[in-house]
Amino acid sequence: MSKDHEDAPMTIGGSPDRVDGVPKVTGTALYVDDLEAPGAWHGATLRSDVPRGRFVSLTRAADFDWSDVVVVTADDIAGQNVVALIEDDQPSLVPVGGMICHREEALALVAAPTRAAARAALAHLTVVVDALPAVTTLDAALRADVAVHNDDNVLKRLEIHRNDDDIDEILARCAHVIEGTYETGAQEQMYIEPQGILAEWRGETCRVTGSLQCPYYVHKALVMLLGLPDDQVVVTQAVTGGGFGGKEEYPSMIAGHAALLARAAGRPIKLIYDRAEDIAATTKRHPARVHHRLGLDADGQLVAADIDVLLDGGAYVTLSPVVLSRAILHAAGPYRIPHVRIVGRALATNTPPHGAFRGFGAPQTTFAYERQMQKASRALGIDAFELRRKNLLRSGDSTATGQVLTDSVGSDAVLDTLSAALERAAPPAAARLGSLHSPVRRGRGLAFCFHGSGFTGSGEQRLAGRVTVACLPSGDFEIRSSSTDIGQGMLTIFSQIASQALGVPAARIVLSEPSTERVPDSGPTVASRTCMIVGRLVERACLALAEQLRAHAAANRLDATDLATVAAHRVAHAGPLAETCEHESPPGVEWSDETYTGAAYPVFGWAACLVDVAVDEDTREVVVERCIHAVDVGRAIHRRIVEGQIEGGTLQALGWALWEAVPYDDGRVLNPSMTDCIIPTSADAPELETLLVEMPFAHGPHGAKGVGEIPMDGPAAAVAGAIEDALGVACDVVPLLPEVLDVLLVDQPPQETLA
Repeated sequence: MSKDHEDAPMTIGGSPDRVDGVPKVTGTALYVDDLEAPGAWHGATLRSDVPRGRFVSLTRAADFDWSDVVVVTADDIAGQNVVALIEDDQPSLVPVGGMICHREEALALVAAPTRAAARAALAHLTVVVDALPAVTTLDAALRADVAVHNDDNVLKRLEIHRNDDDIDEILARCAHVIEGTYETGAQEQMYIEPQGILAEWRGETCRVTGSLQCPYYVHKALVMLLGLPDDQVVVTQAVTGGGFGGKEEYPSMIAGHAALLARAAGRPIKLIYDRAEDIAATTKRHPARVHHRLGLDADGQLVAADIDVLLDGGAYVTLSPVVLSRAILHAAGPYRIPHVRIVGRALATNTPPHGAFRGFGAPQTTFAYERQMQKASRALGIDAFELRRKNLLRSGDSTATGQVLTDSVGSDAVLDTLSAALERAAPPAAARLGSLHSPVRRGRGLAFCFHGSGFTGSGEQRLAGRVTVACLPSGDFEIRSSSTDIGQGMLTIFSQIASQALGVPAARIVLSEPSTERVPDSGPTVASRTCMIVGRLVERACLALAEQLRAHAAANRLDATDLATVAAHRVAHAGPLAETCEHESPPGVEWSDETYTGAAYPVFGWAACLVDVAVDEDTREVVVERCIHAVDVGRAIHRRIVEGQIEGGTLQALGWALWEAVPYDDGRVLNPSMTDCIIPTSADAPELETLLVEMPFAHGPHGAKGVGEIPMDGPAAAVAGAIEDALGVACDVVPLLPEVLDVLLVDQPPQETLA
């Protein structure tokens, strides 16, 4: 660690050493499976192997030694048999006589002294199920011949209307109408550390520690499941190896199972998924189908958009309503469109529930609107940059929900930054083409997008997230927040913000363990809100604390430039001192959940991505030769971390576009292993050119706004556009595997591209 880092406040906009860097690099950081718990047994889950049916019976083999095995069923649940979230429709364990709604659904739990013994016990349990017809595709859900949720299989419906009373007539009068249907597949988060929880009971108090994003989500779920008061459930985040949304809601399920087993066994329980179970059973990005009609006048001005959005929600509601919400709120794109109709539906199918994944619905609809813009550019013969500049939202314009944009509108800036970068020579591509064979065709694609930072609409107001900063007797300052670091650098960024606000060295900043018995509810670590929303609370609390300490220094003739010494004096002579700040929405931010109008987000991030590809005409292999991503981040608190977020999200999006297929057969994931569920490696990654654009947001810490999700939104559309440019065929699905391109080339004879 540098001398400057130890002795001076951390700078904003620099790249100081990461707070958690040394323990992670040296291997001393303890993940949940590293934690020691004397006498701990290991848990395992008995799962359904049918997508839908009635659970008839569960029996134990008479010839198996059950003396060192605990078996838990729904009958052992003291509270409510639900995984509490938006709707209480998902059982923690399906009871005998209950309905099984997807393969991999949990039917019973076992625990034994070793993992091998627990798995052996599972093999000696016999399940009888009365199988029933299942719904495993969007088309089957739409037909509703089999109703698995209400009578229409619709989990949630949301709509946006803007001057759309006669939208069909308006579209009919447009000089150009671009129409297309776009399909995007499921995507596995593939975090480096699988799901895992350690649970134990101390007297009447249940304590769980695990790999998770949102301690208070898990706390709420356990209180309901176990039938306990709030103060008898303690949830703590362990060091967590990645989340990407996959550890937002699912840990509530596994924590409940571990807690039930720990109570039954009377000892700590580790419930750690292996990779196959994790891929097969946990949530993924929602597969989607978007039908999009886009009307333009003869000059290329957008006139109207009629958009139908379908999401495959899986067997239970989980987070589908809010994923659908963000999907439709982004569906019209970052463009001025006078007439808009958007209808969104999340449908129930008998597949494991889909849930949160980086981007949270926006990547699916961004893919559709940017494919439409690509087609419009080709149809009208207008340059891709020019068409977007002609129609993009600027300060003073309003979105499809009627939100007037006034602050930190980086639309022109990201396009200009990207355009300027194209004047530089591209990096050499020869090394990337070693696997391709002649003939090769090349193409270029552009995507432009925006992404709302923070919770949608009035979500932040309802949540009222809080942060406390306290003076410690040592003169250090402790940040107490339930925001979690899942690899994105939150610990370091909060330290920078606090260090600057208090004017103290980084070594004086302590971050409390994110445990529900020690920290207030700051809200979940999701929605590009951690730095912008919670970081701002950290800043406000530190500034308020500094003001009190300066007053104490003046009253006691202390050096007010040394707040660490002042803090130690204040605690020693007058007792504890802490400041708690609660979120306050920026003035003028109003939203209606009833009409879906108003300010959907306090601010938007903006991004433009350009991709150059080479396609082998024989093998259909695609190589990304160049990828440039310009992103408006408001202000980069830690430059290297922000660049890393963008590069990681960009590669994740390229993977979704080209390699990451998650096929299902009768509701079952067919490739539940890292051998077959492919994600890009360093060998697949192109040289990524990351361009930070800074349009400060008045209500973010030092102007910062969300950056975690927006890199995921645009690259897939840019890749599809580049392949279309190369091959002359419309690429309206992802992932664009070689076999998919084969089919497209058979179905669509290649056409000459426009100059």
